Amino acid sequence: MSAQSEPFSALPPNPFADRVDHAVEREPKLVRTAVRQLKKEEELKPLQAELLVLQRYLEENNKRMIVLFEGRDAAGKGGTIRRVTRYMNEKHYRVVALGKPTEEQRSQWFFQKYIAEFPTGGEMVLFDRSWYNRAMVEPVFNFCTEQEYKNFMRGVVGFEKDLVRQGTILVKL
Repeated sequence: MSAQSEPFSALPPNPFADRVDHAVEREPKLVRTAVRQLKKEEELKPLQAELLVLQRYLEENNKRMIVLFEGRDAAGKGGTIRRVTRYMNEKHYRVVALGKPTEEQRSQWFFQKYIAEFPTGGEMVLFDRSWYNRAMVEPVFNFCTEQEYKNFMRGVVGFEKDLVRQGTILVKL
């Protein structure tokens, strides 16, 4: 060893050296991830522009629209809704996320709590979870009886047909 490097060899090893090496190794992956995310955002822009056109159509023609977002917990429903609504006019849409029914709601007709949130003319309502919770979640966790589940399954198609027949645009995702 040369005399110049000897003082450095006497220093204790850097306890963060492994972390730094790991971060350097990960950097290309982080860069690729960031580039992919930016690309996704760019790909969304034309679709977001189409949503603005749709929103304007709803406003000008006094139409109502309901969009149902369904999926498992942490499936990305909330993030998708944020991306969908990012450039929309906030005066003409609402996001509704209803929680577990209250005792009062449990004593009412099942669809009543949803109807209270339905859009008026020119408005879009996006449901972060919907009445389909009755079919997919509530039976699994015993939040409804077998009879309530059966009643829902018998009635949901007619309920949705009535909505559409009365001029509501219904989109289920």
